[in-house]
Amino acid sequence: MDNGTADAWRTDGFVILPGFLSSDDLAAALGEVETMFPTPDGFHDGTDPRRTRYVDDEFDGIDEFPFSSTELSLLAVHPRIVQLAEDLLGQTDLRISSAEAWAKYTGAASYDQALHRDYLNQTILVPSTENRYQQLELFVFLVDVPEELGPPHVVSWDHTAHLPMNPNFYPRSGGTGEFVSTADNSNLYAAEQSGAGPAGTVIAFNTRTFHRGTSLRAPRGARYSMQLIFRPADVDWGQRMAWAARSHLPAWYAFVHRATPRQLELFGFPPPGHQFWTAETLNGIQQRYPELDVRPWRDSS
Repeated sequence: MDNGTADAWRTDGFVILPGFLSSDDLAAALGEVETMFPTPDGFHDGTDPRRTRYVDDEFDGIDEFPFSSTELSLLAVHPRIVQLAEDLLGQTDLRISSAEAWAKYTGAASYDQALHRDYLNQTILVPSTENRYQQLELFVFLVDVPEELGPPHVVSWDHTAHLPMNPNFYPRSGGTGEFVSTADNSNLYAAEQSGAGPAGTVIAFNTRTFHRGTSLRAPRGARYSMQLIFRPADVDWGQRMAWAARSHLPAWYAFVHRATPRQLELFGFPPPGHQFWTAETLNGIQQRYPELDVRPWRDSS
C-alpha cells in the first residue's frame, strides 16, 4: 500500500481501492457463495426456497461471522485485508470487531439509505479524532458492483467534520425522530462519492465517515459483499460482536481449524509466546480444537 492510500483515509475519512483483492483471492469464497445465498436466477425466478428471507427489509440479507462458508470466513481475515487494516490503523495489535456477509437483490427491499455514521452500533462512546483510537470499516465486493447494483456512497470529512454527534442520520430534506436531522441536507448528497467498482474492490472508511447504501436498479440484479470492522486491541469500547458467544457454532470450529495464529489473534487468541500458553492450556486447546495445528504455540511456550 502506498502512502497516499493511508493519507487519503486519514484526510478524507475513506479510500476506495478498486480490485484490491484479485480474482485468485476471491475464487475459493465465490465458489461457496451459493451455499449461503440464492443465485440471481434462484432469487428472481423464485426457484430458491430461501428467497422469502430477503424480501421486505434491507438487512435481511446479512449473515454474521462465522459463516457457513469456511472460505468466506477465511477471506474476512485474508492476509491482504489484515495488512491493509494494519497500514491504515498504524498498529499491528488489532481485533476484528465484526464481520458480516450481505446479499442484496433488485426489488427485494429498499436499499436506499439516508447519509449516516455507523458509530451508534459500533462503540458505547463516540468516535475520537485521535489516530490511536480509530476504528476501520471495510466494504469488500465479492462481485462487480457498478452504480446500478447499489454501491455505497461516501462523503469526505471536508464536508462533515463540523457536524455534531447528534443528529447522526441526515435525510436529503430532513426528517423526524431521535438522532435524525430536520434540516435540508441536499448539500451533503451533492458532495457524496460513489464506491462503484469491480469484484475485489475495498472501500475503507472510518467510524466518523458519513456514507449510505444506494438502490439496486439493474434488472434481475444481485450484489454480494462483506462488511468488516477492525479496531486497536485496547479500544475496548468498540467491541461490536462477542466472539465467545459464537465460539461453539460448527462454523466457528471449521474456521479455527484452518486459520493461522495471526488470523486467530484478531479474535482474541493470545499469540504464540504469550504467558497464557502452558502445558495445561495447550493440551486443553488441542482437545477443544482437535484439528488445529498447535505447534506454533507449543514451539514458543
